[in-house]
Amino acid sequence: MNRQIFFTTIIILAAVAAACSSDNHASSASSHEAASATTASASPAAASTASSEGAKTDDIPAAVRAAFPNAQSITKQHKDLTTAQAASIEKQSGVKLDDKDHHSYLAFATEGGTRKQIGAAAVVKAEGRELVIVYVSEKGSPVINEVHGESGGIPHAFLDQFKGKGHDNKLRLGQDIKAQGVEEALARAVSDAIRLDVVTMQTLYGAAHSH
Repeated sequence: MNRQIFFTTIIILAAVAAACSSDNHASSASSHEAASATTASASPAAASTASSEGAKTDDIPAAVRAAFPNAQSITKQHKDLTTAQAASIEKQSGVKLDDKDHHSYLAFATEGGTRKQIGAAAVVKAEGRELVIVYVSEKGSPVINEVHGESGGIPHAFLDQFKGKGHDNKLRLGQDIKAQGVEEALARAVSDAIRLDVVTMQTLYGAAHSH
């Protein structure tokens, strides 16, 4: 009798153990399937994010790329002007801002094994003409290296007057800027647009100094 009870107990324990083992395998398989499903659903999102970030780096106007033929990379820089900055810029330039959103483009190249910034640029419009202002830094302030307006038919003789000038220059038509054969309304609009951007670049990136 005791022997029968003993074997019955063993059979019951074996059945319980088998049931537990089956549950563990099922749980492990379920966990594995859930992990695989999570990974599968995350991958497209990650790819989408990477693709979106790549698109941002390619958001460079052709005219800006043409202005930096030796650049190995160009990045777009976005700045939102504060109310105080906007008021100061309008006062200094005498020109009203269309909005407080400013974009510039930073160009880089590798020289002597070191990646260096070789310039910055901004795109402005005047009388429907597009211009690219190329800046270099002198004593911590943005200074115009050159202005491109070829696509708008603006002659070099007029645009070359802005070379080497910064926010301390008047950049006003009839003062340090001459029309040089450009129709007066266009020449004034170009001068105002460039002066406004020069003051904006100084406000955003220029080193503080006394005049």
